[in-house]
Amino acid sequence: MREEVYDIGGMHCAACSAAVERVTRKLPGVERSEVNLTLARLTIVYDESQTTPEMIISKVEKAGFSAKLHLEEKKEQSKKEKTDEAEKVLRKKRISLIISAIFAALLMIVSMGHMMFEGFPLPSIVSPDTHPQNFALLQLLLAIPVLVLGKDYFLGGIGSLLHGSPNMNTLVAISSVASFAYSLVVTFLIADHPHLVHQLYFEASATVITLVSVGKYLEARSSEKTKSAITKLMSLSPDTANVVADGVEKTLPVSEVRVGDVLIVRAGEHIPLDGEVVNGSGSVNEAMITGESLPVERTAGERVIGGSVLSDGVIYVCVTHTGSDTTLARIVKFVEDAQGKKAPISKTADRVAGVFVPVVITISTLAGLVWLLINGNISFAVKIFTSVLVIACPCAMGLATPTAIMVATGLGAQHGVLVRSGEALEITHRTTVVVFDKTGTVTEGKPSLTDLVPCGNISEDELAEILYSTEKLSDHPIARAIAEWGEEKGLGNSVAISEIHVLTGLGLSATAADGRSFLLGNPKLMENEKIDISAIEDRIASLQAMGKTVICVAVDGSVAGIAAVADTIKESAPRTVARLKEMGIRAVLLTGDNAAAAKAIAATAGIDEVISDVLPTEKAAVISRLKNEGETVMMVGDGINDAPALTEADIGVAIGNGSDIAIDSAVIVLMRSDTEDVCRAILLGKKTIRNIRQNLFWAFIYNVLAIPVAAGVLYPIGITLTPMLGGLAMSLSSLFVVGNALRLGRVKL
Repeated sequence: MREEVYDIGGMHCAACSAAVERVTRKLPGVERSEVNLTLARLTIVYDESQTTPEMIISKVEKAGFSAKLHLEEKKEQSKKEKTDEAEKVLRKKRISLIISAIFAALLMIVSMGHMMFEGFPLPSIVSPDTHPQNFALLQLLLAIPVLVLGKDYFLGGIGSLLHGSPNMNTLVAISSVASFAYSLVVTFLIADHPHLVHQLYFEASATVITLVSVGKYLEARSSEKTKSAITKLMSLSPDTANVVADGVEKTLPVSEVRVGDVLIVRAGEHIPLDGEVVNGSGSVNEAMITGESLPVERTAGERVIGGSVLSDGVIYVCVTHTGSDTTLARIVKFVEDAQGKKAPISKTADRVAGVFVPVVITISTLAGLVWLLINGNISFAVKIFTSVLVIACPCAMGLATPTAIMVATGLGAQHGVLVRSGEALEITHRTTVVVFDKTGTVTEGKPSLTDLVPCGNISEDELAEILYSTEKLSDHPIARAIAEWGEEKGLGNSVAISEIHVLTGLGLSATAADGRSFLLGNPKLMENEKIDISAIEDRIASLQAMGKTVICVAVDGSVAGIAAVADTIKESAPRTVARLKEMGIRAVLLTGDNAAAAKAIAATAGIDEVISDVLPTEKAAVISRLKNEGETVMMVGDGINDAPALTEADIGVAIGNGSDIAIDSAVIVLMRSDTEDVCRAILLGKKTIRNIRQNLFWAFIYNVLAIPVAAGVLYPIGITLTPMLGGLAMSLSSLFVVGNALRLGRVKL
């Protein structure tokens, strides 16, 4: 068996990707065929003794799309060029949509204004009463630009029909062409039959194209947003590395660094690649990879992750992994794979169109032929054929989903819930499990002082003054947390520090102006300095068991107390978990932090299920396991380490103050960083899907009832439906759908 990846061109929606999968799966020896609509790629596994790449490409092209073997990009520049090209395409679509909307609006005003408003001011030279042919020609001129800009619908829709896989584009194309062609014929007949001026349907042909284009543009914009997550992930790794060989330092492109090379990394620099510290020590901020807010101390023999930042110190790193083997590269692959595994959810309208389109085409054709055989009147037969297509125009059916989604996303935005994909709302209402990341999601995401325990003869106030006066002189993240706490408490400068020394990986020492000496740091520092901390060992162990970082304080060689720093829980977290339980939804805490810290936070938030000590790639595996158990999983996170899990989940939700990677990997973003918005997003999904179902029911029933009348079933008793009445009925159906969708805007979340 052979696995290959192909770049597919011409796909616009879930129906397109489904068509590519369907035709390629019919090839002999094909074991698996999956399309990643976001990346426009086909991954296919086949028996090369039965199928060849040429056969695959030919099959895809016959279905109306283009295909070429995907070549791995070797240079970052090529990625940038590809991104720029995608932005140009999106900009072109936006401009095209704006122009179409302007011409379609003008056409609606010209064609319908005089019917809707008595005495509507149309110049006499284009009035339907005085110059009917000019009136028709003006509409023709306004419709042509819209049809030209929407040529892809005609090429794709007709092409799909010819290849035996009609879709919504097919019906859009045929109905638009039928309306336009009929109106064009009428335009030439108006000179001899002025009353035909009321049987023009140019506005129907243009409006359909414009409305469908709105949905396609929004879908394309969402797709590009998702792709940008991968680009930003790749940008975390620096382009160059400082390599040390034979005592000489030189700067090389990261692509030329090999396993075994030794790199020097200074404070403030990104670590280029995964490796092991061989010399030096320092604090490494791995938040962008692991999500944990507190930096970790790295010394000789310990591993570091490429893409993380050295906060302080200098380290020499022996490279252990390069290229696709690095942690960052594996996270990128997980994001891509997770996007590919997600079977695109076909819009309900597209699914209905699979049956609806060929049925409508068949009915219109048969109706026209039957009436031609019955009365031999070509004009009447053409009118029947056109009436069926016009009244069956997918305007209402096409509006059913996008209008509800547009209103719902607007409502969500008012509540700080940004929904990037309409498909997300279709899944959100089925959520059975919500998986929360810990740091920055359930917790505030930054360290703060939680405990202050004096011992000996020093009071709590004096211990606080020593801590604040000393730590405010350091740039270490824990020191900054203590300094911020002291400022909030309004602590002054009662302890003047004359000298301070940073002890990398341990803490710091300081001398006060009054001659006292201070030591502030971890228990290991106290052990190194032979300071007895046996009196508070139990309290230290207790705080560490809760996942807190302990700072010991010694004055003149004797322990004076301890302070504990930890990430604190958000106020809204317990309320969120309680509300989820009321909705019958499980809550799970998933974190890379240690079990003690995770359980302590979970207990405070009311979360019963905890999964701790997991790597970024393992988070995605946990999500996958839950999905395999039949759960519909919503993942809520904020860090880069959450990106694979966010894309693997059925619904990825990012906290608004999180990393750009997490936000771009998710389909829902909570801008207020309020966890209660998770519940609002689920409720929004439930309300939206109910509204969409109502819209689709109306649109479908309307067609079921109206098409037979348009086909002339009631003609024997004197009831017929002209294309003009068909167009009016179609418009009323669309107005009903839009009106029903607007009701969503009044829903309280």
